[in-house]
Amino acid sequence: MLPLNLLESFLQSAESGGFSPAARRLGMTPAAVSKNVARLEARLGVRLFQRSTRRLALTEAGERLLQQVRGPLGELQGAIAGAAQDAGEPAGTLKVALAHGVGRQYILPLLKGFLARYPAVQHDWRFDNRTVDLIGEGYDVAIGGGIDLAPGVVARALGRPRILVTAAPGYLDGRPLPRHPADLAGLQGVARRSAETGRRRDYLLRNGAGEEALAEFRTVATFDDPDAMAQAACMGLGVALLPAPHAAPLLESGQLVRLLPDWHAEVGPLSIYYSSKQLLPAKTRAFVDYVLAQMQATDFAGRLDRL
Repeated sequence: MLPLNLLESFLQSAESGGFSPAARRLGMTPAAVSKNVARLEARLGVRLFQRSTRRLALTEAGERLLQQVRGPLGELQGAIAGAAQDAGEPAGTLKVALAHGVGRQYILPLLKGFLARYPAVQHDWRFDNRTVDLIGEGYDVAIGGGIDLAPGVVARALGRPRILVTAAPGYLDGRPLPRHPADLAGLQGVARRSAETGRRRDYLLRNGAGEEALAEFRTVATFDDPDAMAQAACMGLGVALLPAPHAAPLLESGQLVRLLPDWHAEVGPLSIYYSSKQLLPAKTRAFVDYVLAQMQATDFAGRLDRL
């Protein structure tokens, strides 16, 4: 019988297109993954990959093996995870991707309580504003907005943040407050660049009456991080259109004030993402349930709605 670690190295290499990304998923070195694949090829007596300096390509035999083992190996891994979940407490390394601001401001404070409840779980958290490939990059959980629901991924909404128009009180001294989005044209501000496309984001504001207007101002700087935008706004550099989770603590402390309180821009929900397989590892299920419970207890979604 073939050792499962050889098949797992083959499967991850085939799905990710290389030994290095497969190694990141498996927590191994690329050399170890490559060696496992070579051992599997030797055991089977066939070449599974055409190797080059730039990429791996499956051979016909490799394609056939991938189709044959992908489903059964996934079911076996799920069964093992389920047995471990029934047998004991959550344990192992939990790999989590989080957006910078939301991760630091709202999720990181939950870690101490989770560790007290589940001390056998070790945490590997990556803070990044870009959209991650949950399955392809080997994450157990991702928390953020705008992540595509690829096959095998489910999302549970934590709240639906809005984009709010903000500025520092000092910047507004001596200036008339805008009454309509068109009035923003007389103010300077900080714009946001999309981390995915590299293009500037323009926001269409809406009010309760259903009116719409584009938010336009004189841009003095463009950032790809809403935390940096918030800091620049607090420094008095001008207007910043901030996601509600980033704006909330600064509005509550008085460092920023909200302009055009009847207007906002809509964005997608802030969600927690994880695998859709029925038998999740105990560590993943425990973390997802804990975050959802804590966010509900603190009325995170309601707090965003009231801004």
